[in-house]
Amino acid sequence: MEVILREHVDNLGRRGDVVKVAPGYARNYLLPRQLALPVTAENRKRIERERKVADIREAQEKQDAEALATQLTAIECVFQRRVGENDVLYGSVTAADISTCLAGKQLDIEKRRIDLAEPIKQLGEFTVPVKLYREVVAQLRVRVEKQEE
Repeated sequence: MEVILREHVDNLGRRGDVVKVAPGYARNYLLPRQLALPVTAENRKRIERERKVADIREAQEKQDAEALATQLTAIECVFQRRVGENDVLYGSVTAADISTCLAGKQLDIEKRRIDLAEPIKQLGEFTVPVKLYREVVAQLRVRVEKQEE
């Protein structure tokens, strides 16, 4: 049985692809979950309209992400932390801290988008990648300074 995929399905295809599947798989899994439609002329037109709308929306989201990336590269988050012996921080700077810093600058970036492999535990300047969209990654400057007593 041939179906038109409405969404990306792993190991099968992307949205809008016409794929041949077992009738039971289509009837029991794809169709009830609204992942696919049977191949008809009307459904082909419907999928094409949905694809055009989705492409326009994705292009707009990517453009917005690129504009936000430009803003983020111009920003520097500065954190002041207490330090102990050998300039080792008592705490650390985490993705949540960076997200809070950006919120203070009227930029709403979720902490899961901040690609910090591990919390920053040293003084100095760091470049932190922020994933804004699939291919759009901004580089944010983060500076950790010694807090004056």
